[in-house]
Amino acid sequence: MSRDIFDDAEYERRVSRTKERLGEEDLDAIVVSNPANMNYLTGYDGWSFYVHQAVVVTPDRDEPVWIGRDMDGGGARATTSLSDESIRAYSDDHVHSPHDLHPMDYVAGVLEELDVADGRIGLEMDAAYFTAKSYTRLQENLPEAEFEDATLLVGWVRIKKSEQELEYMREAARISENAMQAGLDAIEEGVPEYEAAREIYDALIAGTDEYGGDYPSIVPLMPSGDHTDTPHLTWTDREFEDGDPVIIELSGCRHRYHSPLARTTFVGDPPAELEETADIVVEGIEAALDAVEPGVTCESVEKAWRETIAQYGLEKEDRIGYSMGLGYPPDWGEHTASIRPGDETVLEEDMTFHMIPGIWTEAVGMEISETFRVTSNGAETLADFPRQLFTT
Repeated sequence: MSRDIFDDAEYERRVSRTKERLGEEDLDAIVVSNPANMNYLTGYDGWSFYVHQAVVVTPDRDEPVWIGRDMDGGGARATTSLSDESIRAYSDDHVHSPHDLHPMDYVAGVLEELDVADGRIGLEMDAAYFTAKSYTRLQENLPEAEFEDATLLVGWVRIKKSEQELEYMREAARISENAMQAGLDAIEEGVPEYEAAREIYDALIAGTDEYGGDYPSIVPLMPSGDHTDTPHLTWTDREFEDGDPVIIELSGCRHRYHSPLARTTFVGDPPAELEETADIVVEGIEAALDAVEPGVTCESVEKAWRETIAQYGLEKEDRIGYSMGLGYPPDWGEHTASIRPGDETVLEEDMTFHMIPGIWTEAVGMEISETFRVTSNGAETLADFPRQLFTT
């Protein structure tokens, strides 16, 4: 359970840093609806994010307040160390209600109790589970409040990891290695794509001999054949054929912490162009990783990649990486720093990124990725898996 995963002191440090950010932004409260941020601040862990829920932090209250559906209140007591006073549950008639009730009506009532109804309140306006109706109901209920977009406030607090967080990410990397190997072993001519996906899923949940795995925030992505130029496709009933390139992108997950890993394989003998592209991608990744150190910017890391592949006449317009770690569906990314031109975020020790500089053209698709931690003297890649084009 989440309450056993980190000690109380770590949660207190996280909440304290969040309160500092509230002060910097002159906010009287923040309503956190991103489930990863809710977990980060309280430890709450449940598949309840399909209904509205929130964690509220105010500067003058020691504990955050968890707000959720009545049937999930027990989950809050099971996975957090919050006092009963800090666990607030709304009745089930607020859920998909025909009676013009909405969970944000209840949230508004809690904000009134916390004496911030006429204050400056931060909202995660671009969070996946915060809807337009959530915003309008808060406005209707709290007409004196001033709402501000605080989507990334907690995300920037999360960007530097504690040693315990890093340890869970390293454990997730061991699971990623096992799952990647399971997928590569399963792919061969005549095997349906879903069978390879089954083997990957089995390995993701089986974990290692020492510990099991959690469900990842993103399902294994596995475009193949003519579709490897499109990175976010999953599996089908189609059987692998001789001449198919296959991309696998997955992540092990340990206590909601991820360590994504992508590799590309080929059914049969790969064409020279794909082999050459793989060599270029590997060279570019290694140049980018070599550029990582505290004090450099995200854009300077991307520049090392871009200048390397440009020598071979290749270019990539998309970002090649992003900060990540703790996550719930639909994403394991933190939505803060990206390794791309124009991102002047300065790297600091214990930031973590997924570097995935894939090359996708009409003729070829190639993905090789690494999750890395910024250390005092460079990049620590969390997975230990051959960085190459595979064949079956």
